[in-house]
Amino acid sequence: MKRTGGSDEAKRRAGEAAADRVTDGEIVGLGTGSTAAHAIRALGRSVDSGLDIRGVPTSFQSRDLAREVGIPLTTLDEATPDVAIDGADEVAGFDLMKGGGAAHAREKYVASAADRFLVVADDSKLTDALAGPVPVELLPDARAPVAAAIREVGGEPTLRAAERKDGPVVTDNGNLVFDCAFEEIDPESLAPTLSAIPGVVEHGLFVGLADAVLVGRADGVERRVPPLSE
Repeated sequence: MKRTGGSDEAKRRAGEAAADRVTDGEIVGLGTGSTAAHAIRALGRSVDSGLDIRGVPTSFQSRDLAREVGIPLTTLDEATPDVAIDGADEVAGFDLMKGGGAAHAREKYVASAADRFLVVADDSKLTDALAGPVPVELLPDARAPVAAAIREVGGEPTLRAAERKDGPVVTDNGNLVFDCAFEEIDPESLAPTLSAIPGVVEHGLFVGLADAVLVGRADGVERRVPPLSE
């Protein structure tokens, strides 16, 4: 489920710090959520001042906002992102939990395609270990077998319900979402296990993808990079 918390000022600092790292001529993956939205708005202001970029949106929300602020758009069929900027629901070191907004499938393939993936988060998203639940996007017709397979590996799937309509959440891809509770999450082993389940489109564990984490705080932004990226 989507996590709440953290000050809007901290989110703004993180988003704008990531936008400042985008240079002229780049293709930018545009993430989804409140912190990524600050980056998109900052990029829109830079475009208005002459920055030449194109964006690859990860959701209806990010596409709509990018158009609103004047960022020209493209697709992965036409261009490869130089950098992707996106938020996270939980950040443990450089492992992420995403999918609170049910956009994690598109977010993952854009982040994976990018040369650099910048994670933006306020400090309320930092944790010692990912705790879940893990969002899993699945094909609607595979609901029963996917649920059974998740239970076999120690998870308890709950179909995510829509908040303002009867029935389940439906992703931009036309699929359903399970939120899967696990007693303990080992991201490196659980990620490939979930990916291997027939009917699973994508899950919210982002392992080994982040090139930097920009943490917004009340007094500034902390930049964290994996040791080998220094």
